[in-house]
Amino acid sequence: MLSYLLPILIGVVLIGYSAGKPYWRKYQRDKIKSQPFKKEWRKIIQQRIPYFRQMPADLQLQLKQHIQVFLAEKTFIGCNGVKISDEIRITVAAQACLLLLNRKTDYYPKLRTILIYPRAFIKEQQSINADGVQHSQKMALAGESWDFGKVVLSWQDTIAGAKIPDDGRNVVIHEFAHQLDQENGQANGAPLLDKGQSYQCWSAVFSAQFEQLKIQAKTAAPSLFDYYGATNPAEFFAVASEVFFEQAQPLCFEYPMLYRQLKQYYQVDPIHWQ
Repeated sequence: MLSYLLPILIGVVLIGYSAGKPYWRKYQRDKIKSQPFKKEWRKIIQQRIPYFRQMPADLQLQLKQHIQVFLAEKTFIGCNGVKISDEIRITVAAQACLLLLNRKTDYYPKLRTILIYPRAFIKEQQSINADGVQHSQKMALAGESWDFGKVVLSWQDTIAGAKIPDDGRNVVIHEFAHQLDQENGQANGAPLLDKGQSYQCWSAVFSAQFEQLKIQAKTAAPSLFDYYGATNPAEFFAVASEVFFEQAQPLCFEYPMLYRQLKQYYQVDPIHWQ
């Protein structure tokens, strides 16, 4: 009899655990958010994130609460001699959490670890040409987003991206936009949209601007977007996200339809911060 009931009891416990897990996680996160935000952390934000002071008070509070949860749930690891400090953790977390404001979020659920290198790191890239011959190429990267739990960042480039808030270049925003894109599988430039947002409209707008950027890259024509965004739709979404947060006014003026899609997705209007 006991051997018969044991699997049933185990099943009931597992079902109860699965059903209760989201509520327990929300309780834990609310508890973390209710804690006072450290003064030292606020100083780091003010020093490293220039547009923080321009943000509305409610978004400032949201950002600080998101940072608290982010730091409680994610692990930072220093590489090549980097010693993880509050300055590193807060600088990265503050920029990563910009992408979560006003949105229902699970705090980058796939992400567990952020690896920090002192400067651009070398990665060996494998590729196969049209003849089927495999080539190996070493590349210097400022950041990388993996779809199985890791983001890799150069601290030097992280500081540079935060220091100049209006150049449309921010490695943290770029890599964490990839994380959002990867929530529903491999990054493809089509992240999970809110119920009120149309994938058909998103695809039409982003595809048109992606094709335009590919032409601009080939002809070396001036563009608001980094040519790297012409690599594939996933990179274009990440590059467009950098521009959205850092060059909102020119983006809205030159590409109003794209700006509207990103404004709907991120549910903030950075024009008012600049």
